[in-house]
Amino acid sequence: MAKTVWSIDPVHSEIGFSVKHMMISKAKGTFDTFEGTLKADVDDLENAEIEASIDTASINTNDENRDGHLKSGDFFDVENYPTITFVGKDIQKKKDDRFDVTGDLTMLGTTKEVTLDVTFEGQSKDPISGNMVAGFSGETTINRKEFGLTWNAAVETGGVLVGEDVKINLELELHKQE
Repeated sequence: MAKTVWSIDPVHSEIGFSVKHMMISKAKGTFDTFEGTLKADVDDLENAEIEASIDTASINTNDENRDGHLKSGDFFDVENYPTITFVGKDIQKKKDDRFDVTGDLTMLGTTKEVTLDVTFEGQSKDPISGNMVAGFSGETTINRKEFGLTWNAAVETGGVLVGEDVKINLELELHKQE
């Protein structure tokens, strides 16, 4: 059976993250510009092909100064590394509509294998466009230092300003391409 191409609808999707801040709270943000495709029969997701890319300059933490620092060479170095990419390699059904999606995440020129815990939320026909739409949510946690994101600063009360573990959250709406 031929695989259907589904594209991420950025208007109805979000790629977010959170990281420990000053050892006492969490800083959160999103990447506002991204794209991706899923080539699959949604009834057979274990054989899907997945590719996605994120524009690193689109980072948004609702703090202009912090965003500028995150875009600098201390963190994402957006001038030299304008994208973060993910290419799926293996999908294993865990139960019902839950899957482990393993793939190569590339950031700052470093590629590491990561596994996302993904839930297929279902599909529906868009009453306005008449197009089929599928929903997915997912999450994973990565160690930012493994990708070369090593900048940090000590805090007066002990510990560091930025935690090592970054939780990534996905809420994706994909539209079937005709």
